[in-house]
Amino acid sequence: MRSAASKVVTRERAGELVAQARAEGRTVALANGCFDILHVGHVRYLQGASAEGDLLVVGVNGDASVRRWKGEGRPVLPAPDRALLVAALRSVDVVVVFEEDDVRALIAALRPDVHCKGTDYTAETVPEADAVLAYGGRVAIVGDRKEHDTRALLARIRG
Repeated sequence: MRSAASKVVTRERAGELVAQARAEGRTVALANGCFDILHVGHVRYLQGASAEGDLLVVGVNGDASVRRWKGEGRPVLPAPDRALLVAALRSVDVVVVFEEDDVRALIAALRPDVHCKGTDYTAETVPEADAVLAYGGRVAIVGDRKEHDTRALLARIRG
């Protein structure tokens, strides 16, 4: 089994791993998120995403991106720590930290066969669905119902 640290790679290396997987006839799934305070909803989302392909690549938002999306005081954990935690999950094959506010550039670079989003989306509301559908990829909604939320978890911790 590969170490978690070896699963965290650059975008360029992720592209090489995706190309290798395709050459072997494997399908590529992409999931993404902030993963700030890993919780059971994240685990179920990534397990569901893994079931959609043979190689699961996970994009983790960089710190500045999380701050823009979630506000001051976030992320709680820095990107290298969040990436390593995600990489430690058995269902995850490759992790890439991306700095953009959305995952479109990573989608363009990797062209996954399937782009996976959590159940807080529908196929019609996935923001980057057009980018995936444009090259013939598909979008899958995976994971359990959105009953787990980092914001609510942090509120409970801060009490």
